[in-house]
Amino acid sequence: MNRALAKTKQLIRATAIGVLFLLPLTSVSGQKNEHYNSPLYSPKKYDPTVTTANGLPDPLKKSGIEQKLGEQMPLDAEFKDENGDLVKLGSYFNNGRPVIIAFVYYECPMLCNQVLNGLTGSLKGINFDAGKEFDVVAISFDAKENDKPGLASNKKASYMERYGRPGTEKGWHFLTGSEESIRRATSAAGFSFEWDEKSGQFAHASAVMILTPEGKLSRYLYGIDYAPKDLKLGLMESAESKVGSPVDQLLLYCFHYDPSTGKYGLAILNFVRLGGVMTLLGLGAMGFVFWRRNKKTVKSEQ
Repeated sequence: MNRALAKTKQLIRATAIGVLFLLPLTSVSGQKNEHYNSPLYSPKKYDPTVTTANGLPDPLKKSGIEQKLGEQMPLDAEFKDENGDLVKLGSYFNNGRPVIIAFVYYECPMLCNQVLNGLTGSLKGINFDAGKEFDVVAISFDAKENDKPGLASNKKASYMERYGRPGTEKGWHFLTGSEESIRRATSAAGFSFEWDEKSGQFAHASAVMILTPEGKLSRYLYGIDYAPKDLKLGLMESAESKVGSPVDQLLLYCFHYDPSTGKYGLAILNFVRLGGVMTLLGLGAMGFVFWRRNKKTVKSEQ
């Protein structure tokens, strides 16, 4: 009984600490951020308070991810690989292995890196090896990166080091392409993005897709943190050409992010706050239930 009471107190204490941590986040509604001085983040053009009537910045209304399960990717679409060689997307679907696709852009200062970091971390948690049981294909949706030699190869080298499994280099592919090829691939996968002239950056959401060996979309994993067991199950099902069911969408957007302060603009920060509030409410409710249960136990034993 004493042990149960101690656990309940710890849970309540953790909830209280979480509430205190959240309070500063909910008190910044009147603040403005300083912005990173780069072509992607122009302080002269950027205004984080500009939103649409429903509270979302206009570019976010044109970006998102639609689940197109069972749809075929354009295997004849041409890209350049990390070595600068012209390849067809279908060249990664002729070995009988499922393929994980991540739509990112390599010079993204925040969310795209987190997508690749989260994917790599999850892949390290399963006993499948890239190039043996599956392949990873990262596709830049910024057509300007197609004319930047060394960008994709440097990105691959970085994630080969992070993945830390020698001999798996042939299972990782970092592609760039023309506007036409990019649009064909992203449209087929249901991945929408929008360039915003005012902020000088892309608005897009984060997810990875698992495809069957035939190039059909089998499963979507949203966000930047992918459970290894979900990833492994998705790969196993896709390897058998099974198409999964639609999943709930919890979208993280790469937009209005200020790398100099590590903060999102107010419109996007509201989504982050909402998730934090819901988590804390859940913890508080759990703590209350345990407290009531333990209180009844103590009374019954008296």
